[in-house]
Amino acid sequence: MTKRPDWDEYFLKLAMLASERATCPRMHCGCVLANNKNVIASGYNGSIPGDDHCEDVGCLILENHCVRTVHAEMNALIQAARRGHAVEGASAYVTNMPCTTCAKALITAGIKRVVVFSDFHDTLAVEFFNKAKVTIDKRLMPSTEINYDLKKYSSARV
Repeated sequence: MTKRPDWDEYFLKLAMLASERATCPRMHCGCVLANNKNVIASGYNGSIPGDDHCEDVGCLILENHCVRTVHAEMNALIQAARRGHAVEGASAYVTNMPCTTCAKALITAGIKRVVVFSDFHDTLAVEFFNKAKVTIDKRLMPSTEINYDLKKYSSARV
């Protein structure tokens, strides 16, 4: 029998799944905003609606950053806002340590905890999170395997 994931692992795996929608080859990042064991919103890094995707036309690089994409954290915050969901006091589960701009947005939105399993280049996120008293939990990367065996569930029909 497979081990049931704890909540942090569960939300990180959801962030990993969201990252599969990313369209910038420089980084596939996913973010899940959650509070009280419930998903508020998710996001991945991709182009603005109606624009070309990096994977189709190439990245638009300015100062070593692709500016064609909206980052996963920003997309998650935007999705929550568009749907009227408060994020005050929530946790952000992100596949990579946020960039400086995303860190500032998460802080300003009221995120109180950030859970990550990998780092990001040239970021002041940790410094800003510490100043704002946002908890940073660095975890090991969860398994990339999804444990679902339809044949072993007696109520399922194949």
